[in-house]
Amino acid sequence: MATTDSLLWGRLKIVQKKKGYRFSIDAAILAEHVRLRSTDIAVDLGTGCGIIPVILSLQTPSAHIYGIEIQKDLAKLASRNVRLNHMEGRISIVHGDMKDFRSYLAPEMADVVFSNPPYRKVLSGRINPEAERAVARHEIKASLSDVVSVAEGLLKRSGRLVVIYPAERVIDLVLRMRASRLEPKRLRFIHPRQCSEAILAIAEGIKYGNPGLEVDPPLIIYKREGGYTDEVKEMIGK
Repeated sequence: MATTDSLLWGRLKIVQKKKGYRFSIDAAILAEHVRLRSTDIAVDLGTGCGIIPVILSLQTPSAHIYGIEIQKDLAKLASRNVRLNHMEGRISIVHGDMKDFRSYLAPEMADVVFSNPPYRKVLSGRINPEAERAVARHEIKASLSDVVSVAEGLLKRSGRLVVIYPAERVIDLVLRMRASRLEPKRLRFIHPRQCSEAILAIAEGIKYGNPGLEVDPPLIIYKREGGYTDEVKEMIGK
């Protein structure tokens, strides 16, 4: 069973399973912070149903985006979403392990790499019995180290890595980025509400970049009286 959902005021259609992995608002938030240029080649590590490449391709149709997905059924679903939105010439979905990227992509080919990676350690918390959700959320098939290392291998000099990750693990993310020569340059914390602690963070690093981090104003998801804030409404287009 599958559902078809509309995004960006009906300009996009996304098919996803009724049960199993389903994209969350994290995807729309990450897409908003990637900002592709017209000639960019970009790679999505762990594309899921292809939601982020489809959003970005609508915004920057002349860029080319590769979506890598290790789960076969999700890779098929991502390809279906590419066809549904008539983006076959702009998005390439690859069913494969990101750690083996050299077998299907050239090193240092990408201007931008982005990812909403698995964020829970395998031994932390209850692992979801639904396999697709478990792989998407827990470091079963790929760890944070894998994501950052693969990004370093794919990016050109001065290429950008953009990641959304739990705020409580942002130090892990920043340290691993710097260790892989992806200098953290921008950081933005994401809060459910104005008076809530941050739950997520967006980090952007530049390959071989100079030290110097900018912390952007926080993103608030929900208004005090309920419903999405205006900024988030613009991201999801509903």
